[in-house]
Amino acid sequence: AMNRVQLLGRVGQDPIMRQVEGKNPVTIFSLATNEMWRTGDSEMSQGGEHPALFLCTSGDISQKTTWHRISVFRPGLRDVTYQYVRKGSRIFVEGKIDYGEYTDKNNVRRQATTIIA
Repeated sequence: AMNRVQLLGRVGQDPIMRQVEGKNPVTIFSLATNEMWRTGDSEMSQGGEHPALFLCTSGDISQKTTWHRISVFRPGLRDVTYQYVRKGSRIFVEGKIDYGEYTDKNNVRRQATTIIA
């Protein structure tokens, strides 16, 4: 089995470092990724030397932004991320997906998806 994700996007806010008593600190930030596509004509052709690029002949351009929560636990990487990564930085993140649950301040059970880098 494999749990691996790679993201390239822009940082949404300056990273913060949190430490819960008795646990190792973690650096947390959000990352925005964008998908763009052309609606209308479904006729697509692969783009030359970049097989992942597709060219559409007509239609409107649509875009979807997805926000990802990134948590960095490894000591060296955690500290470098906190010190140098800033809002607006374009960065590449590689890690694993973690699905968790927590109870919010209103005692409502919530689900959270986090990328552990």
